[in-house]
Amino acid sequence: VVPADLSDLDAVAGLAQAAYDEFGRLDTVVNNVGGTFPTEFLKTTNEFLNEAFSFNVTTAHALSVAAVPLMLASAPDAQKSIVTISSMMGRTADRGFIAYGTAKAALAHWTKMAAQDLAPRIRVNGIYVGSIMTSALEYVAGQPEMMSQMETKTPLGRVGEPEDIAAGVLYLSSKAGQYVTGKLIEIDGGIQQPTLDLGFPDVGA
Repeated sequence: VVPADLSDLDAVAGLAQAAYDEFGRLDTVVNNVGGTFPTEFLKTTNEFLNEAFSFNVTTAHALSVAAVPLMLASAPDAQKSIVTISSMMGRTADRGFIAYGTAKAALAHWTKMAAQDLAPRIRVNGIYVGSIMTSALEYVAGQPEMMSQMETKTPLGRVGEPEDIAAGVLYLSSKAGQYVTGKLIEIDGGIQQPTLDLGFPDVGA
């Protein structure tokens, strides 16, 4: 484990070198940093939007740019894979997520563009993540009514676990996914629309 301040792009880039120095190779990068607090449209400042984009997209780009030369220098016959963690909010729409959803949609498109740039040596794919029981859902988990709403609107009837996403990353990074690149898979319990009403106002009403 290498602690780093992921808002410091130099520190982000250093993670790739740290992994290479420790193991003598680098085969897989998972861009898992991200998140932005829901905010009303009129309270979403330009600075807030820029911060959301930087945290969700620029960090992934910085780590990947630092990692790619090391990946290419590693065991040439091994699977090489970059996986980005996007969000269902990058493919659906709901009030309060203008910054987060826009950033995650940008990350999804970054994934497709990077796959073209890095083929054929490195595959780049992503995951549209649904509601997963991590620290980001601690508040919701403590509100029975909100949890019930989220579970009821999820076709599989439950909130996901981190292992559900890890399994997708494993597939995309392993030989099983060796003919997949430039794709985003949906691991979200079957969600088609947002599952939680946060009560943000309709500005246009």
